[in-house]
Amino acid sequence: MGRAALVLWALVAGVVWSPEPAVAGGRADAKWKTLTDQIKKAVEAYKPCVKENCSCHQSVWKQDLAPFRGGISKEMISDAVSRKLGTHYQIIKNKLYREQDCMFPARCSGVEHFLLGIINLLPDMEMVINVRDYPQVPKWMKPVIPVFSFSKTPEYHDIMYPAWTFWEGGPAVWPIYPTGLGRWDLMREDLKRSAEKWPWVKKISKGYFRGSRTSPERDPLILLSRENPELVDAEYTKNQAWKSEK
Repeated sequence: MGRAALVLWALVAGVVWSPEPAVAGGRADAKWKTLTDQIKKAVEAYKPCVKENCSCHQSVWKQDLAPFRGGISKEMISDAVSRKLGTHYQIIKNKLYREQDCMFPARCSGVEHFLLGIINLLPDMEMVINVRDYPQVPKWMKPVIPVFSFSKTPEYHDIMYPAWTFWEGGPAVWPIYPTGLGRWDLMREDLKRSAEKWPWVKKISKGYFRGSRTSPERDPLILLSRENPELVDAEYTKNQAWKSEK
């Protein structure tokens, strides 16, 4: 993420997190000072990511793979499969196999989009890939078992993998993107054109959200929007991902 994007997030935070007038020294300022200070510190410390050989992400995968320096046994994979912590995949002689069940078929298609793109470069292997929004292997779990997840917090041992969202299997946004967000390279150009058409000074000073009800944590935002529509425009979408009939 570039400096401009970080600054944009900071501006959005200032709009969404300050329901009271932002008077210096006021209650709203004091309430959110810890968060705004963290944003400011992150922007000031930002350094462009080195793109060559995915070196920007080396610290992440090295840390995530550290618990498995001694290797991964058949029993560990069987344990992850039996616990239903994700979808079981196998690659045998450059062919991809998957268990029939998948919690989010559209998300599994996104995972397979990436795997099939490099299938001829991969040796025989098997793995468990979690397509839920939340990680599956808390650090208190013993022994540590290998599960790939696209999101996690420091309290989990899940192994991070690149999310598929902006290539295939991403969330559908009706009516603009009824079949998902599509290719990220094209989406970036679309975002750039929209940003040029609607500069920040022309935007409405209002929080905005569209998404599925994956948990009740989002309900307060929807209720706030209904009670104070001049402050927030938030609604649930009818589903979190598009998929074809077959």
